[in-house]
Amino acid sequence: MNAPTVTMIPQADPGAGYRAQKAEIDAAVARALESGWYILGKEGVAFEQEFAAWLGPDQKAVGCANGTDAIALILRGLGIGPGMAVATVSHTAVATVAAIEMVGATPLLLDIDPDTYTMDADELVSVLEDPPPGLPPIKAVIPVHIYGQPCDLNPMLEATNAAGIPLIEDCAQAHGATLDGRKIGTIGSAAAFSLYPTKNLGALGDGGVLATRDAELAERIAAIRQYGWRERYVSSMIGVNSRLDEVQAAILRVKLTVLDAGNARRRAIADAYDEALGNGPIAPPVRRTGAEHVFHQYVLRTENRAEVQARLKAQGVGTGIHYPVPVHLQSAYKDRTPLGPAGCAETARASEEVLSLPMYPELTDAQVEQVCGALRSL
Repeated sequence: MNAPTVTMIPQADPGAGYRAQKAEIDAAVARALESGWYILGKEGVAFEQEFAAWLGPDQKAVGCANGTDAIALILRGLGIGPGMAVATVSHTAVATVAAIEMVGATPLLLDIDPDTYTMDADELVSVLEDPPPGLPPIKAVIPVHIYGQPCDLNPMLEATNAAGIPLIEDCAQAHGATLDGRKIGTIGSAAAFSLYPTKNLGALGDGGVLATRDAELAERIAAIRQYGWRERYVSSMIGVNSRLDEVQAAILRVKLTVLDAGNARRRAIADAYDEALGNGPIAPPVRRTGAEHVFHQYVLRTENRAEVQARLKAQGVGTGIHYPVPVHLQSAYKDRTPLGPAGCAETARASEEVLSLPMYPELTDAQVEQVCGALRSL
């Protein structure tokens, strides 16, 4: 007899988000197309206003082409560039480091806390007090709220404030997460959000947005994103071209309305996975005390990753690895990018052991139970 066919559950499914709001998204796209204005128009302005309001009081938002540009625009707006260093982590999408190099600054890659995969706050404090020799002066810090888990920002802010430098939050995976009751993205000097299709708030193409309480900084960045124009065709400063188009802005306005509900669904799925893992051989992800995780990814850790992946696949559960090669070990960066005193040792270990389960709000209860059944059998 033939073995029963197993329906595979993908680790990510951005098309499911479109199908869940197809009528509303199609109407928004039609509205944008019919307007005849496709760059920096009413949809973009409305999205910026609605996103800022969603973040909280006194926030200003500036849309741009992608999350990488959002980081680079913040750095440009703060005057950070050649002859300066920016501290961040190696356990991140390479975009974080690429953005630092886009403005001509030098990335300093720090290690992670092995439980939460976020920047090691103690190492940051150490390098701000005693920078590595030969490094340009550290002029900014970019902690990454990885997988939807907030960083340990309080000691980081204390250290950056003492050093007189800005803390820029990389919120590419943490739309809606909170720390001590405050939304991530409202705590540092500025914050960058990716709107890539798989994000908790994702476009149906590329997109990014940055946020800050500093109205003057927001205005300056809004000019920089379009050639430094404050007056059309007249560059008052050196700028770039990084604009969020009207179609994506219209789509994002629709998706923003269900972001909080989507995050709640992600947490419910995470709770189900936690329960299924129980006291088995693989522990659930650690949640930081005082923080609300939004589970952009649900990440397990095991020394037997290939075996676990194969066993899950046999039961129809797709998995991913975020990220298989840390930035500091990739050929484009290896042996030329400064590291903190820990040498990113925990980062290297994590890259060999992390494993991401299916995680998106549109997972059905039946699919969640299929994943849970597979987890119980590990």
